[in-house]
Amino acid sequence: MIDFNLDSEHKELQEMYRKFAEERVKPLAHEMDEQEKMNLEMLKEMQECGFFGIPFPEAYGGAGGDVLSYVLCMEEISKADASTGVTLSVHTSLCASTIQEFGTEEQKQKWLRPLADGSKIGCFGLTEPNAGSDVAGARTTAVKDGDEYVINGEKIFTTNSGFADTFLVFALTDKSVPAHKGMSAFLVDRNTPGITVTPDIPRMGIRAASNAAVVYEDVRVPAENLLGGVEGKGFKIAMKALDGGRIGIAAQAVGIAQGALNEAIKYDKERMQFGKTIASFQNTQFKMADLQTKIDAARLMTWRAAVAKDRGEAYNVYAAMAKLMASDVANQVTRDCVQFLGGYGFAREYAVERMMRDAKITEIYEGTSEVMKMVIAGSLNLK
Repeated sequence: MIDFNLDSEHKELQEMYRKFAEERVKPLAHEMDEQEKMNLEMLKEMQECGFFGIPFPEAYGGAGGDVLSYVLCMEEISKADASTGVTLSVHTSLCASTIQEFGTEEQKQKWLRPLADGSKIGCFGLTEPNAGSDVAGARTTAVKDGDEYVINGEKIFTTNSGFADTFLVFALTDKSVPAHKGMSAFLVDRNTPGITVTPDIPRMGIRAASNAAVVYEDVRVPAENLLGGVEGKGFKIAMKALDGGRIGIAAQAVGIAQGALNEAIKYDKERMQFGKTIASFQNTQFKMADLQTKIDAARLMTWRAAVAKDRGEAYNVYAAMAKLMASDVANQVTRDCVQFLGGYGFAREYAVERMMRDAKITEIYEGTSEVMKMVIAGSLNLK
């Protein structure tokens, strides 16, 4: 039997996430965007509340929740602020979850535990200046030298890098074979000599999130920091990490869309034109009905992917579908919500303008919409 309703436990969690987002995140969102700087005190509160350890076992310091709970949190936080949402997503989906899935027991105890219990924040270094969607084009290297690896190269668009403690970095350990066979993953402490984090890259959206280039110059890490203890598994690890990350970004997109529509409804119920509220016009009502229907469809697709992952089922295609649809919906909804507010929608004083800027990146990171279509098409046995 299919049940599209949340159980009582998930409803309680959803309400807790919503309350925190409304009371603590939303009041800071505009200021953070204007200053292009994350409020670290607010992030610390989220860590203390267990938001950064939701889907991780209590045995490793996590909250003992599931992926669906994490998705609910992502949506509620992203309704208020997408920058905070992506900070949570990269830490959880890309960094900590990857350590949980591929790390040795010793690595989980040393690296996962502080990420799950809220002591530290993680980031994910995969993209390079000349290697975006083409991950195999990476040039960063890690050369074995005794009991250490020496990492050299540059990563770009590394979200959370401005304040992250733990860097999950991908580098070539064997340049004689294609990257999908010669890439490995490493766990690196921020304070390791040779790491340089540039100032944040100026961006159109998610401006409060930290997103910088990270240069690795003769960075020496112990061989025990090789994720999983095996060379050549980095490409597989990266692809699996991105599969999970797409669920988080789909939830972010749903949150952005719902948050924007909520703001537009509130405004249009109060704004008077031609002697009545904008919300009372049938044209407005029909448009909003269409948008809410699309948001709900994207939400259900995101939940499907989350539940599939929770059940240990194949979820990569579900995740791609959810991200493809949710990111498209987020861009349409936010664009229309700016229109609902007219001239005020174009003003930075109102949140829908920020949400429209934030929505665009959901079609790009963790795999572009074009890459999502490649994943989905690949499952259709078209050849």
